[in-house]
Amino acid sequence: MKYLVRDRIFAIGDDYWIEDEHGRHAFLVDGKAMRLRDTLEIKDPDGRVLITLRRRLFSVRDTMTIERDGGTLATVRRKRMSLLRNHYRVTLAEGTELDVSGRILDREFAVEYDGELLAHISRRWLTLRDTYGVDVVREDADAALLIAVAVCVIRMAEREREDR
Repeated sequence: MKYLVRDRIFAIGDDYWIEDEHGRHAFLVDGKAMRLRDTLEIKDPDGRVLITLRRRLFSVRDTMTIERDGGTLATVRRKRMSLLRNHYRVTLAEGTELDVSGRILDREFAVEYDGELLAHISRRWLTLRDTYGVDVVREDADAALLIAVAVCVIRMAEREREDR
């Protein structure tokens, strides 16, 4: 399943729809303004919160958490040793690790588990500016989680670029 994400979703305080490949509203990204730290909620079309993304304030390395039902589902961190490409590690609550690598700022990267492709993020399929696609490859994959991972690593890479 492919999803269409507009880059402007990163404006805190604004809400944006993520559409499925048929142009239907699939997820609402709600940027929570007036919070002490970056907080985004990914909601279903009926407004139910599926996932909450939070930036950790007091951590040595930039870290974001992905939460579901009040508990931490995953933690996203930049890998220390990454010379040519951006690499991020997503550690799920039960200990499973996902690897995210590619050209994050160019919106050309992949999310993998143990070498198996789970999702491919790309601008190549689209003609719209400031838009990228999230192609969830496995049918049994958690689409909301994979979209949350994409949003997190892009936010983190952009923040790192701004800090330089």
